[in-house]
Amino acid sequence: MNNNAHPTLPFITGRCTLVGAGPGDPELLTVKAVKAIQAATVLLVDDLVNDEILAYARPGARIVHVGKRGGCKSTPQAFIERLMITAVREGETVVRLKGGDPFIFGRGGEEVEHLREAGIECVVVNGITAGLAAVSGLGVPLTHRDHAQGVVFVTGHAKTGAGAAEEPTDWRALAAMAHDARLTLVIYMGVSGAAHIERELLHGLPADTPAAVVQHASLPHQRHVATTLGRLKSSIAEAGLASPAVIVVGDVLRGLAAAELPASTGRFGT
Repeated sequence: MNNNAHPTLPFITGRCTLVGAGPGDPELLTVKAVKAIQAATVLLVDDLVNDEILAYARPGARIVHVGKRGGCKSTPQAFIERLMITAVREGETVVRLKGGDPFIFGRGGEEVEHLREAGIECVVVNGITAGLAAVSGLGVPLTHRDHAQGVVFVTGHAKTGAGAAEEPTDWRALAAMAHDARLTLVIYMGVSGAAHIERELLHGLPADTPAAVVQHASLPHQRHVATTLGRLKSSIAEAGLASPAVIVVGDVLRGLAAAELPASTGRFGT
């Protein structure tokens, strides 16, 4: 008897690629992403992926929309992972098409883990994340030698329920670190919790710390407001902004005033 024997895994004939579709503007796709989309026989597409990107899909490719958006009915993550594994085992060339970058709040890490457990290796193609596109569309950086020595990407919508982290985000500690280390904070999925985030960050950052909120980054209907940390929640309400949006807090935004910017910056790069 072979004590080192392992359960036999199914013979894998297909393959899977996690592709970052970027923040929305199809022109921000990488060449590698376009090639992967064109080669796919099955595409599992997130809700925030621009429909224009699907024009790169080959004729006859099966496109399955597996929407996931905070506050809305979403396709269960476990179901998406089963679809990926089943399609690969059936010999399909699968692309999991995700908004932004697969490894920045895109659950790409979870999906790679489940694929590997099933004996499937996965290629990851990075995409431009919304936090970077948001500030670039405003003409400001995330880091600057005079204002910010680093950047922190953080979710404003932490996992809850079974398997969640023991403690929620410690915004007070994050504020103290951002103040002492001169960091830019980029907060994803934070609009619904803006009041709490504002209140907690004010324990470590001045009320006049510059802030900006960018909705639909890089798209023609992008909207934004430039404000301060002390007016974050009220500015979001006054501007009527909602998800999907990114909140940016830090001195890299100093000098950015709402009066200096048009109400809509249009498509990224214009």
